[in-house]
Amino acid sequence: MVVKDENSSGEKPLDLFLKIGLDERTAKNTIANNKVTANLIAVIHEAAVTDGCDRATGNLLYTVATKFPANALVHRPTLLQYIVSSKIKTPAQLEAAFSFFSTTGSENFKIYEFELACGVGVEVSVEDIKCIVTEIFEEHKSAILEQRYRTNVGELFGHVRKRQPWADPKIVKQLIDANLCALLGERTAADDEKPIKKKKEKPVKVEEPIAAVDAPPKTSEEELNPYSIFPSPEENYKVHTEIFFSDRPVLRACNSRETLEKHLKATKGKVFTRFPPEPNGYLHIGHAKAMFVDFGLAKDRGGSCYLRYDDTNPEAEKKEYIDHIEEIVRWMEWEPFKITYTSDYFQDLYELAVELIRRGHAYVDHQTPEEIKEYREKKMNSRWRDRAISESLKLFDEMKRGMIEEGKATLRMKQDMQSDNFNMYDLIAYRIKASIVSRQFTPHPHAGDKWCIYPSYDYAHCIVDSLENITHSLCTLEFETRRASYYWLLDALGLYQPYVWEYSRLNVTNTVMSKRKLNRLVTEKWVDGWDDPRLMTLAGLRRRGVVITNLEAGSLMDLDAKKKPEAQIEDASSFYKAPFSNIVYIEHSDFRMKDSKDYYGLAPGKSVLLRYAFPIKCTDVILADDKETVLEVRAEYDPSKRTKPKGVLHWVAEPSPGVDPVKVEVRLFDRLFLSENPAELDDWLGDLNPESKVVIPSAYAVPSLKSAAVGERFQFERLGKS
Repeated sequence: MVVKDENSSGEKPLDLFLKIGLDERTAKNTIANNKVTANLIAVIHEAAVTDGCDRATGNLLYTVATKFPANALVHRPTLLQYIVSSKIKTPAQLEAAFSFFSTTGSENFKIYEFELACGVGVEVSVEDIKCIVTEIFEEHKSAILEQRYRTNVGELFGHVRKRQPWADPKIVKQLIDANLCALLGERTAADDEKPIKKKKEKPVKVEEPIAAVDAPPKTSEEELNPYSIFPSPEENYKVHTEIFFSDRPVLRACNSRETLEKHLKATKGKVFTRFPPEPNGYLHIGHAKAMFVDFGLAKDRGGSCYLRYDDTNPEAEKKEYIDHIEEIVRWMEWEPFKITYTSDYFQDLYELAVELIRRGHAYVDHQTPEEIKEYREKKMNSRWRDRAISESLKLFDEMKRGMIEEGKATLRMKQDMQSDNFNMYDLIAYRIKASIVSRQFTPHPHAGDKWCIYPSYDYAHCIVDSLENITHSLCTLEFETRRASYYWLLDALGLYQPYVWEYSRLNVTNTVMSKRKLNRLVTEKWVDGWDDPRLMTLAGLRRRGVVITNLEAGSLMDLDAKKKPEAQIEDASSFYKAPFSNIVYIEHSDFRMKDSKDYYGLAPGKSVLLRYAFPIKCTDVILADDKETVLEVRAEYDPSKRTKPKGVLHWVAEPSPGVDPVKVEVRLFDRLFLSENPAELDDWLGDLNPESKVVIPSAYAVPSLKSAAVGERFQFERLGKS
């Protein structure tokens, strides 16, 4: 929320703060903090002291604005009445009130318990305080005499407060000072001298000192378990967010105790999350992170995660995408608790929309998309915003029955067009897709042709979260500004409110992640389909890295080769047999006629190690007639492996004498775009890398690859993996 220079009464915040007794410096520092300013203005209005109050009361009000527990904001007005009526008048009483409400939360409480906890009506006489202070001085007399005026007065205060928490702190301070003076006499110059610090004695040296080892930095709980930051379902009674309005009090969204208990009964206290992709394209690597968060939290807490298709846009969604999503989720080794569709709840969503209209929180609007955009920019209400509830109910029914043309009406939520959050500008709840006039409803891949009105994401998402009893609704940070709308709608309908948490998006350079842009690359054939390895789709990543020059080939001598670089020696299943013969093939770039210090390949007179085989040394080079083109490199191998060269080469050998290795087509993939952030360019298609895919039609491969099945994966060590 951006705090304006004037509040609703037209008075500047600085003047208002000075009226309640804040000193000018504190008042100005407060204005520099928008959140505290908004809270303090709200507190002053709730306390009805806009005309001012004494300084002591004002200081207590300031403390309320900065420290009141967020989970009990519904009770703040009650506390403020106790303050302005001087029933609560000390910081100790106020701290006790904070502690009481922090435990109580938003549920109802008994007044007498609150007053007892805060010492309301308890009067502590000066004589009572004198007796307590005298007792404490007697108990600590020897220590006070030793330390004199360097005695920690705060500790003495603490002893008094333990015995009489409601004693007036000003009187306590006066009596402590008087007792110190009576016991110690006048302050002397020695009392003001800084105490001499005693030198620490050096530890006795041990005859056999142990070498000091730096202790490793302590790993935080969040690093050990990233899911530890999430609250348990039982804690979901706290205030989720504060929603500020231009024309009504602040909404502090939270579950009532009754609502939470009903939810916990339905879920048996288990964690429920959801992974909710829209089936309008193939999933990309950003969705892999979302799966890790959604499925991972449920797994960590012994809960369940729904796979929910957010299918509210029938024109963009296909059965192909639905099938792909389910297959790729399981390929990522996540198992959904249940597969659902937002369209499964279309009837519930419709009935709740009718209820929203009846409660005065929605209206049928006839503005065009251009008019809606213009009015939002100007923060202007639609001229149909205040139409009669009965009229909106009638029109919404006609929308449902296909009696109104597409584009002629929408159902909009009545939020706040003057809000500082643009996602509260009367968002669209329903729009029409075809009508009975054109005699055709837009078909839906899951719901068929039953509906011609479809809910928006902003309307459906939070309601379905609530209907499915989701405990933790997790999404990326671009949805953070939608949090206000999310909770406003659930509050307006009186529905259970999940805990919402946003996390950062996964960004990858030299590519695009937008499904709209990915769809264009595929449909306009800039790439070879959704599973093109140059894309960051999960289907594309699954096919990446067929670079045969990284594989070891077969020959007459069987050698042990690792299936994966990190394979353990004792694990026999991590190895395979690689044949080795007297004729091997290496990469053209791994041989030079002239060697250099920074080159680790093969050169005349130089040795290298053939991966998983033997060291070899170049002894001769056969050139073509042009005296430049290398036709053959002759080398000797070291069967004892005593040579320890630095360079290591990959190779493919003849599987048997005179037989060429298997020929395959290899595709070398590079970055799809030349720029790091092509999505920010106007001509983003012009930034495509023309060398992003290079096809080598006749590369050599090991014989075993000839029988490899489609989808079978291999770990490469040099240029990629497949």
